[in-house]
Amino acid sequence: MGVPTGSRQVIEVVDYDPAWSALFGETGRALRSALGALALRIDHIGSTAVVGLAAKPVIDVQISVAVFEPLGAFKDPLERLGYVYRADNTERTKRYFREAPGTRRTHIHVRRVGNFSEQFPLLLRDYLRHHDDEAAEFAAVKRRLAEQFRHDRHGYTNAKNPYVWAVIRRADEWAQLQGWAPGPSDA
Repeated sequence: MGVPTGSRQVIEVVDYDPAWSALFGETGRALRSALGALALRIDHIGSTAVVGLAAKPVIDVQISVAVFEPLGAFKDPLERLGYVYRADNTERTKRYFREAPGTRRTHIHVRRVGNFSEQFPLLLRDYLRHHDDEAAEFAAVKRRLAEQFRHDRHGYTNAKNPYVWAVIRRADEWAQLQGWAPGPSDA
């Protein structure tokens, strides 16, 4: 039996769009204004944060906070901006928000500063920014998997994970040689 039209989102990996940086800039400024010093960092993460990297056209933003409680400290300002809290998120190391229905796809990942899950996307992003060959290979993998799992978001993510972990191992080696640390917050 086929997948009914419209019941699942199609996975589409597109060429890099220079507008993604500006879209993050607008989002980051609004988030900084709403959260102030509560947000210790606001960073553009994910593939749209790497110039030249093909990606799903979703702006991923990571907000680093000292603590998750009280939740309302960041949940209320994010909801006033129109973001929808996803309490059903199974990742216990982040609090997750999505765009309001009918608006541009944006994922907000709130993580505790210094936590491994906060450092992971920053290291991956910075490594790919410094290694064009790795970014090109990653784009090819994502395109192949997007075609293979066109209507299966979980299948796509699960199939991509072994590759991402291989890249992060290389990124860790690079980080150790470079003495890598995240640069200043993006917003």
